Amino acid sequence: MTEIRRIGAGARWSDVVVHAGVARWVEVAEDGKADTVEQVRQVLAQIDATLAELGASRERVLQVMIYLADLADAPTLNRLWDAWVVPGQAPSRACVQAGLSGTLRVEMLIMAAVD
Repeated sequence: MTEIRRIGAGARWSDVVVHAGVARWVEVAEDGKADTVEQVRQVLAQIDATLAELGASRERVLQVMIYLADLADAPTLNRLWDAWVVPGQAPSRACVQAGLSGTLRVEMLIMAAVD
């Protein structure tokens, strides 16, 4: 049976769960009161930081599920996303509108290959 590793495990969730060579985690902006541009920038930077902690990089991202509080923010997200993603190494991605908590504008669920 393959081991399941939980990083930052709490009563309600774990920060990262690693199983069968795949890490899964969720990122929301640290400053939930910031505007959409800043929240997306923060989330992408936080993804980079988590990847680094896991010994991985953007090229190892397999899939990202993006939740936006308002789909009108999709062009802003796409502009920042396109600058962040490694050319030729884009993960599969979906983007949907969702009711997010408080003033959060974006939430991302990430899956990345790790060793």
